Parts: sequence; structure tokens; C-alpha cells
Amino acid sequence: MIMQRTLVIGGVIAAFVLLLLANSLYIVPVDQQAIVVRFGQAQYTVNANQAGATESGPMYNAPAGLHLKLPLFDDVRFYDKRNLGYDLEADEIIASDQQRLNVDAIARWRIMNPLQFFRAAQSEDNGRYQLGTRFTSALRSELGKVSQPDIISAQRTALMQRVRATLQAEVTTLGIEIIDVRIRKADLPPANSERVYERMKSQLQQKVSQYNAEGEGLFNSITGDADRQVLVLLAEADQQAERLRGEGDSERNRIYASAYGKDPEFFAFYRSLEAYERSIKDGTPLVISPDSDFYKYLHSMNGGR
Repeated sequence: MIMQRTLVIGGVIAAFVLLLLANSLYIVPVDQQAIVVRFGQAQYTVNANQAGATESGPMYNAPAGLHLKLPLFDDVRFYDKRNLGYDLEADEIIASDQQRLNVDAIARWRIMNPLQFFRAAQSEDNGRYQLGTRFTSALRSELGKVSQPDIISAQRTALMQRVRATLQAEVTTLGIEIIDVRIRKADLPPANSERVYERMKSQLQQKVSQYNAEGEGLFNSITGDADRQVLVLLAEADQQAERLRGEGDSERNRIYASAYGKDPEFFAFYRSLEAYERSIKDGTPLVISPDSDFYKYLHSMNGGR
């Protein structure tokens, strides 16, 4: 009887010791970080990205692996050490031009200071909730400063950098680091799509009209210049033709004068033949006196002498 009682007591003590020992050991993987909390106060961190500090100074940061803690007194809070993603549900944003957009955005983040995260959020779920609230606020604040085309256009990268900086400033007290922010999709609300498309169509038509007017003006300018150049060229050609014609007439007269000086009788006879050729045509009557000098070379072989 005494032996049985001794065995039972020994078994209870052994079980209690094993329970205490099991409650005294914990393992922190390399992709996790932890805070050991005693009576609600953080004692030290394990494998933390950034250990943080208390009023008394920097907090001790133990490496990952197997560790001991005070059973029944110490509580271990585990937090993810890896980069995490937050998918913000599509929300309606009003741009600076009062246009509405349904924006779907994501953020990459990590718990940088688990001590600050523990003090501000306690759990990862509560931390995610606070991150989402501040993410929405930062997105509304920055997108509300720019117009709708800037949100949709290639300027989005610079805009996302500003959103990231604003969000980082708001979550610093949470011990969170914002790695990146991206807009996955920015769509017009269905009620506004048709109106926006009509406005875009009107703007394009205005540009087409403007380009047509500019093209017509350029065409008229080019054709006007071409016409003026044609007139100038024709005038220069006429002037040159008149000059050449005058030079030709002068040369002809010089030749005639030279020929006349050598043989006036032959020259007069030649000019009369030219006059006959130009004036006597078939079917063309001439009313001239037979005694006229015009016919003197037709009266006799010696020209009327």
C-alpha cells in the first residue's frame, strides 16, 4: 500500500517535472522572430530583424534555435520574419480632377521591430488591420493630389514611391517596414465609364480638327509659296526671253546693215522677196497700184531699171 502511494506520488512529481520542462523549452525557427513576455512586459527578443530598446537601454536579441524560459511566468509571442504581402481590397478613390477610380493595390511589408509591433498591435492580425487602415489613408491622400490620367499613365511609378513614403511614415510606430507599394488595377466605375469615354472621344475629335486646320494652313502656305515662285520664274524667263530676242534682233539688224553696206541692190532685192513671201498668200487679195515700188522687181529682170 505504501509502495503504491509512493509510486503514484513519484509519477505525479515526474509528470509535473516533465510538464515544467516542456513548458520551459521553446524553438524559434530562422524565419520567425519572437518576444519573451513576463507579466505583460517584454524581456528580450529572439532572432529579431531589429531588437528595439526599452527605457533602460537596448534589448538583448538571442539567435534562432532552442531556448529556455520560466515556466508559467514567461509567454513567447511569435511573429513572421519574412516579407509579407497585404492585398488592399478595391476601393473608390477620388482624384484631384474629381474623377472616381476603383483602385486595387498591394503592399509588401515586414515586421522590422517586433518590440514596437508587440506594443502597438499585440498580434499579427491586429497589425494587419492597422496596416490596412493606414494603407487606405495613404492611398487616398496621395492619389487625391493628382489627376486621373496621372494615375493611369506611366507616372504611376513615381506616384507609388510617394504613397510608399507616406505609408512608411504612418506605420513607423508599428515597427513595420514598407518594402514596396503597387497599384494592380485602376478602373473607372461603371457609372462613369461612358461619360469619360465620350469626353475622351470629344477631346480626340478636337485634336483631329486642330490637326486638320494646321495641315490646311500648311498646305495653303506651301502652295502659295510655290505659286509665287512660279510667277517669279515666269517673269524672269520672260525678261530673259525679251533680252535674248532684243539681242537677236540687234544682231540681225547688224548683219543686215553690214550686208546692205556691201551690196545695197542685192539687199533691197532680198528684202523684197521676203516681203513677197509674207504678204502674197493664196486667196489673199492685194489692192496696190501696179506702179508701186513694191512690184518693181516684178516689172523686169533688172528690177525696173
